Amino acid sequence: MARLLLGVSGGIAAYKAVELVRLATGAGHAVRVVQTPASLEFVGRATFEGVTGAPVLVGEFERDPARGAYPGEPAPEHDSISHLELVRRADAYCVAPASANTIAKLANGLADNLLTSAALACTAPFVVAPAMNNHMYEHPATRENLDRLRSRGAAIVEPETGRLASRGEWGMGRLADPATILATLEAALGPAGGPLDGLRVLVTAGGTREPIDSVRYVGNRSSGRMGIAIAEEAARRGAEVTLVAANVALPKPAGVRVVEVDTAAALLDAARAAFAEADVLLMAAAVADFRPAEALDDKITKTGRDRLALELEPTDDVLAALAAERASGKLLIGFAAEHGDGAVERGRAKLERKRLDAVVINDISRPEIGFDAPDNEVTIVTAGSERHVPLGTKEAVAAAILDEVEALRKQAAAASTLEGER
Repeated sequence: MARLLLGVSGGIAAYKAVELVRLATGAGHAVRVVQTPASLEFVGRATFEGVTGAPVLVGEFERDPARGAYPGEPAPEHDSISHLELVRRADAYCVAPASANTIAKLANGLADNLLTSAALACTAPFVVAPAMNNHMYEHPATRENLDRLRSRGAAIVEPETGRLASRGEWGMGRLADPATILATLEAALGPAGGPLDGLRVLVTAGGTREPIDSVRYVGNRSSGRMGIAIAEEAARRGAEVTLVAANVALPKPAGVRVVEVDTAAALLDAARAAFAEADVLLMAAAVADFRPAEALDDKITKTGRDRLALELEPTDDVLAALAAERASGKLLIGFAAEHGDGAVERGRAKLERKRLDAVVINDISRPEIGFDAPDNEVTIVTAGSERHVPLGTKEAVAAAILDEVEALRKQAAAASTLEGER
């Protein structure tokens, strides 16, 4: 999903910008907000901070605690110039509501506050949603200013006709419905694009369940959160993503092809079919190592039993099977949920044993980063490096993992070029 920067100018319609943020974050977008000083008279920054989960900036010289990062991203190590870094990272910038005064500034290239300074620095799609008194909207100066913005490529979300702020007033100038503004923003983004544009990525997520009888199963506590975060981040970077989801109850990410499975055998079949066309596999699913040797079609009853013994047999090693079948140029990223001391050493052994390009290791003995936790902390191991990703949201960890995928692809491309020159 996209990073959206929202500029809120002064006007009673500022309260509708809160709904716009709610809709955008609900659609999976990461949103940051900048406000003009006048807008604070209508909606305080704490409201936008609450719905975005990120700091709101008002002044040009105000320090950004997130250093330009959007929700779900790790913050850069250096402090940035707020109006430059926020807009540099943005996939689109929207001013809503845009007052007559702010529209005049935007049309004439003025930069006397954070919102307008960011607009001058913006190279991403730019959307303007006017809101004002009908006489101000219909004034020739406002019409000319909007035409000037259109001529520069801005998308204008025309206001609606209806009841206005002043009692008894009715006319054109009412802020467009937030859903309409969001749809315009998403249309302005165009097809997904980014550093993984065109790359076919296969992600597995969740935990397999191996049936004992018609109602019981052997399973694990994996929720699929990490795999979903990876699929979302890959799609945001422009990849064509297939998600093989094993018993995942969480909402599925938008813009991602989802194949639902239950057992290890079904996961292998689905992953094998998708892997034939994939360029990268990220095997985040927790696949059962064993299954009942015999699964009954009906229910085992408790009556007359003091105990129940299960004979287990090994399941197919999905990752090893795919590694054995992979064609040249495909990347395989494995995951190792280890417990306690020696986690990295065991993960490195898995890297070598299964012939992976990287393995992502996390210590599930720690409850704050175990199964179904919102946060994670991992170590990414490759043949020549070891990178520790500190405790953070699973979205931030997913971004670090995809950064590693990009680095591995660049290394492979460089090695291929060097080989061709010999």
